[in-house]
Amino acid sequence: MNGQLRIETLAIQRCPIHVGHMLNILSFLFGIVSLIVVIPATIPLLGWANWFALPLIVIGVVLGQMSQSNAGRNFNLVVLLIAVVRLSLGGGII
Repeated sequence: MNGQLRIETLAIQRCPIHVGHMLNILSFLFGIVSLIVVIPATIPLLGWANWFALPLIVIGVVLGQMSQSNAGRNFNLVVLLIAVVRLSLGGGII
């Protein structure tokens, strides 16, 4: 009984660590989905598709900021930079 209680106590203490890593993985997933939308949006006349990717990128940045690692957040910021540059080149629509 004492051994089982000790294992459960250790699992509860390590839980925030796992949540932090899972948020980083979720941030990467949002970044990859956003990148799949942003890459075709670099083609002329498809720039409007970046507006669909921007909310996903923002969610990925927020999740990456809440995680323990900065890698997911930085990846989303690079995707955001690509989308914003493409939108500014097309005037926000084209």
